[in-house]
Amino acid sequence: MQLLRSKWTSLFLSNFLGVFNDNFLKNCIIFIAVGWVMPHWLTQSQLISLVSASLVIPYLFLSPLAGRLSVIYTKKKVFRICKLLEIPVLTISCVAFYNQWVITAVFSVLIMGILGCLYSPSKYSLIRDIGGEEGVSFGSGVFEMMAFLGVLVGTVIASIVSDHYSNLFVFTLLIGLAILGYIVTSTIRAVELPEEQEDASHLNPIRFVIDSYHFAKTHKRVNSGILGAASFWLIGSMLQMNLVIHTQHIYKASNTTTGMIMACAAIGIALGCWTAGKISGKKVMKGLILIGILGMSLFLTILTFFHLPFILYTVFVFLVAFMGGIFQIPCLSIIQNSNLGRKLGDIIGYLNMLTFTLISIGAILFSVTTYFTAENSYAVFGVILAICLSICFFFIKTSTEFWSETKQLVFPQK
Repeated sequence: MQLLRSKWTSLFLSNFLGVFNDNFLKNCIIFIAVGWVMPHWLTQSQLISLVSASLVIPYLFLSPLAGRLSVIYTKKKVFRICKLLEIPVLTISCVAFYNQWVITAVFSVLIMGILGCLYSPSKYSLIRDIGGEEGVSFGSGVFEMMAFLGVLVGTVIASIVSDHYSNLFVFTLLIGLAILGYIVTSTIRAVELPEEQEDASHLNPIRFVIDSYHFAKTHKRVNSGILGAASFWLIGSMLQMNLVIHTQHIYKASNTTTGMIMACAAIGIALGCWTAGKISGKKVMKGLILIGILGMSLFLTILTFFHLPFILYTVFVFLVAFMGGIFQIPCLSIIQNSNLGRKLGDIIGYLNMLTFTLISIGAILFSVTTYFTAENSYAVFGVILAICLSICFFFIKTSTEFWSETKQLVFPQK
């Protein structure tokens, strides 16, 4: 087991560093740029939506290209080159912070989103290349756990820095960890399938989605796993944005305290991912999908309809996030375990495109809901709850397989 885990080290650490830099940069803008001179149309809520959208818009247009890159080139090479390009991009972001140029700062987030999009299918496909079929659940669980630890650490440090700002510290962290990320990515070792130079996937986003949907349909439950994994990010993105508004407006919390709440959510997701991977072992336990989404719905109901003491609010945020991690891992494992061969890169690109389409919809829903309810965060929790219930209904109606496996997990037969 120790030998197996040692194979993952570079991939897991590289994922952590990349997610950390994205979230540290994004949250520094959210917490710090509100004190800069901004366009009159840019409120705090709109800035949150704009920064969040900048990380996801590239996935709506470049996911077909990203999928093709992971099919026709060595995945490790694609990953490594993109990580190298992050270094000058983060240098631009440092210039923006030094001069307090909010639009330039947001632009740097957009470029980071483009690079993240281009290497994402290669990065995710390496999970199976490193661990094989038996390592899919473990690899997916820890991989996602490291991602949310990156969210956690990036968010917490950004919130603390915003209250005790130092240019030198921010610039050193952004550029230093970008360099470290490139070095770590260069050490990844994996046994990849041969490249397919004649890959016929379309670069037209609409055609790519249609073809990928039909290809995934030929593999059992892959489209269900893709929809579940993408929906998780829709819920998570809306929850993250709403936690900033809810914590500051309802509990009058500082940036540091708000960052701690967001960190609790990241810890919850990370532990949920790890728990799901641990429970699954070498199997794909589809029954965890309904357990996770039902748990999220239950705890979101409490957050929506009750004004809780701050400690209980923190606990329920953690529980929502934990159940989200439980929900996410079996969805990803279904995809990884479906013997898609080198086409897994295209399917990850398809997943990314759907994911960030839903995240963009989430940003719009958040913006519209806060606009028409005078930034009523309880209303946003209600919208998130409705989404969770809709997803739950989908999985129950899609197949009796999910429901029967859930009952077997909850009420195991002797």
